[in-house]
Amino acid sequence: MAARLSSPEHYDSLLDKFDTWMFDCDGVLWHGDRLIDGAVEVLDILRKRGKRLLFVTNNASKSRKSYKGKFDQLGVEARVDEIYGSAYAAAVYISSVMKLPKDKKVYVIGMTGIEEELREEGVSFIGGTDPADCTLEPFSLTNFTLDPDVGAVLCGLDVHVNYTKLSKAFQYLTRNPGCQFLVTNEDSTYPSADGLLPGAGAISAPLRFALEKDPISIGKPAKTMLDCIQAKVHFDPKRTIMIGDRLNTDILFGQAGGLSTLLVMTGITLEKDITGPNASTIVPDYVTGSIGDLRAVKAL
Repeated sequence: MAARLSSPEHYDSLLDKFDTWMFDCDGVLWHGDRLIDGAVEVLDILRKRGKRLLFVTNNASKSRKSYKGKFDQLGVEARVDEIYGSAYAAAVYISSVMKLPKDKKVYVIGMTGIEEELREEGVSFIGGTDPADCTLEPFSLTNFTLDPDVGAVLCGLDVHVNYTKLSKAFQYLTRNPGCQFLVTNEDSTYPSADGLLPGAGAISAPLRFALEKDPISIGKPAKTMLDCIQAKVHFDPKRTIMIGDRLNTDILFGQAGGLSTLLVMTGITLEKDITGPNASTIVPDYVTGSIGDLRAVKAL
């Protein structure tokens, strides 16, 4: 059963236990373009106590450099090397784990964030934001030329997804031998400032259904994301805590990596999800209402 945090002593004890603090962003630090009350103050308290902060997001619509712009805009202190997004992790996976040959390329269903990270890793790609693929014209195989050099399809959140993109991806995955099916993450939804919207998992769902095949998922809760972080940052899992608002991504991600977990109730997860007869089997180590609650340590 999760420990409910409430008193200044609870929060102070938590600060003593962990050196590295990993944060999800949407639903934990902000909603869309609105900060969670107290988030900036808590991050400042943690930095002043010498804690290492890492920001681990499944948002693949922005590259780390672009995402840094959002931190700056909201007044949240963060360095680019503290930010780990699923677009970055996917690019590292393709270049360093898959070791996609230099003469091969990736077909992208996604936005500029994926393209920027692939470019940074020296991975060639087609699709994505290419106007030719963002057309509303009906797709026809008669006018389609298969590119034999496509060795992977990478699917992330794409607010311009259409039948053309799905059809081209399907062609590569069924006709190019060995073509890998990858997704940045499998989030069913994501929290915008004004409510929930379909997430990256919903974008790749038609392909999964058509192919009768599951993709390799890079982002949380997959361990691939943690491996990507561990390749860049040394931390002790026993002295590390993952803070998130979603049980089946953030909390599961922390548990899979041997980290402690803190659930905040400012995002996706509802009280009925963690209590009562239909509660999830995924149980965090700690629960608190909001990240802003940690300001209570100042009362000591």
